[in-house]
Formats: sequence, structure tokens, C-alpha cells
Amino acid sequence: MEKMKILLIPDKFKGSLNAEEVVEALTAGIIGALPSAQITAVLASDGGEGFLDAIAKNITTERIETTTAGPLGRPVHTHYLLTSSRTMAYIEMAMASGLELLDPEERNPLHTSTWGTGLQIRDAMDKGAQRIYLGIGGSATNDGGIGAAAALGYRFLDASGTEVPLTGAGLSQIQQIVKPKKAVEGVAFFAVNDVNNPLYGENGAAFVYGPQKGADPNALMALDKGLRHLEGLVKRELGKDVAQVPGSGAAGGMAYGLKAFFNAEFISGTEFILELAGLGDRMKNDPPDLLITGEGRIDPQSLSGKLIQGVLGFGKQYEVPVLAVCGLRDISESKLLAEGFEHVIEIRDPKRDLEYNMAHARVLLEEKIKAYFLSQV
Repeated sequence: MEKMKILLIPDKFKGSLNAEEVVEALTAGIIGALPSAQITAVLASDGGEGFLDAIAKNITTERIETTTAGPLGRPVHTHYLLTSSRTMAYIEMAMASGLELLDPEERNPLHTSTWGTGLQIRDAMDKGAQRIYLGIGGSATNDGGIGAAAALGYRFLDASGTEVPLTGAGLSQIQQIVKPKKAVEGVAFFAVNDVNNPLYGENGAAFVYGPQKGADPNALMALDKGLRHLEGLVKRELGKDVAQVPGSGAAGGMAYGLKAFFNAEFISGTEFILELAGLGDRMKNDPPDLLITGEGRIDPQSLSGKLIQGVLGFGKQYEVPVLAVCGLRDISESKLLAEGFEHVIEIRDPKRDLEYNMAHARVLLEEKIKAYFLSQV
């Protein structure tokens, strides 16, 4: 067992460790138990935080520094990536419009906007980008993408012809959509994410993801109503009927806005990154003995298009066992084993509180994975 080949493909442990730190902790723990193990890793992302890190690890790009607007309009210094030809751009929505940019008491998707992400898109287009890939996870927003669309020339007017706030609250005020004077032509947009929710309704953007963005029950009702209102206007004025396309509800309807205003294509974040990393070829030509994946919290959503499900799929396809690690398991172990996982390791110390477990995630992960492999020797 000592010489076994192990391939690591974890997601981040949100709020504790990024994917690279998860890889480092897993590697240290495995080597502590199996010093001769051959360990390699793929830095992956489902389109949320860490999207650009995953891209940069797998293809050659140029880092473009920018100052843009955050979810509440404050200046944010961030970056995106361009290929050397400058024809392809990779943008991580969380860097300009992300939830982690706000203090907990500031979080309210009635007041946040995707404007800053739109400014990044515009900057990339000004530099010659013709294919724009947007990783749209981790957003603080629920504006249906009107902020980003406004940054690219669209105008959203109320009954008096005044521009509405480019926020979740502004959606219900829109009475007219004015197209850009110069249409966005020759640019292909790709919304990269692993969410299948429609734009509105009980499974839509507001009700499913609004609570974690700070929306109370009244706000959820207002946001959902605003998204329905936006869809009616888009149908009437733009002739687009895409609210029920699976994934339109991603990132507070940002995916919907990208498709409605710019004809974006939806692509799976997991499949996109793993294809860039050449995982299929690697599994075919030099298969590992074990795959290890994981994320901070494994719950029923983890089996609905998230990274760990994608890794499990590769394991099944190439008959390689898959081990999952997590900070918290919020789904029965029997369910995960029935799905095909070899084993699931929850690293939290049940005797300690959440704050302690998140602060000590690296040590806990290293210790638990080491103990697991020692038990297998």
C-alpha cells in the first residue's frame, strides 16, 4: 500500500482552507502514514472561489490587475486572467461581487449589484477578449445580472424614465429595458457553474440561495417577485424566454442575465476545469490507485453537480475508488457510500464549536487523513 498512487482533486473548505491548502494538508497527512506514496493533485473549482487559481494552474495566462466596484459599490482591487493571445478572458465573479467581500451585517441581496463584475468584463473586452468565461459561484447578489448588463451598455428605466438602482430591490422598479447603442458583437460568453436552479420559484435563485446571502423572508419574497418581473420584461422587449433553463438561477440570476442579454452558454464548472487539467487522459494513461476529493460541507447539494460528484463520476468511469473528506457531513454516510464513495472522513471535532473547527481545519484534516491511512496499513 505504501507505493500506492493517489490523485487529489478537492474543492475548497469554504471559510477555512482554499483548495491548494486542502491539497497541502492531505499530502502531509498521507506522507505521515505512507512515506512512499506517490501523490499528485489537480487544482479544481466548480466556478466559485478559486476558479482563477484552477485556471492559472492548468493553462498559461496573464494576470490583469483592475480596480472595480464591490457588491455595495466600494472600490475593490482585484484581477482576472487573459490568455497570451488576449482573445480569451477568465473572470471570477466572487472577486468583484462576492459574499466574502462583505461583513456579515452588510449582507443583503436587495442592496448588492453585479456592476463591478460587468466592469471587469468590459475591461477584458476592451483588451480584445472574444471569449469570456465567468466563474459565477460565491456571489453576494440577486440582481438578475442587470448590474453587469448596465456596465456593458444596457439601461434599465422606471416609469419616469429614470435609471433604477442596479440591485435586487431595483428589479421590481424596471418598466423599460434600453439596449446598448452599440450591440456587443463578436464576443462569446460562458457562464461556468454547477447549479441547475431556474430563475425564480421555490427552487429559484432567491429562495434557495438568498438566505445565505443575508435575505430575510420578506426580502426573499421581494427578490423572487423582482426576478419574475424582470423575466416578463425580457420576454416582452427582448423576445427571450430562458428563465426556466436549468442554471438560470445561478449567482442570483447572473446566469439568467448573461443568457438573456448576451446569449451566454452555460457550462459545468467541474467538467470545464477537469477537462482543462486533462484528467480524462491522465485517468486513461496513468490511472491512480485512489482518488481523494472533498469540500467543507458535504450535503445533498454536493450530489447535484458539485465537484465531488464530478470526481466520483471519473472514479466510476475508470474503476478507481474515491475517498471523500469534509469539515462537516450533513447527509447520511450510508447515502454517500450507496452513491459509490469508498469512504467518507469528517474532520471536525464534535466536542468543539464551529469556530474552533474552522480555525483548526488544516491540522484536523492532516491528522484525520493520517489516522485513516495508518488504520489501513
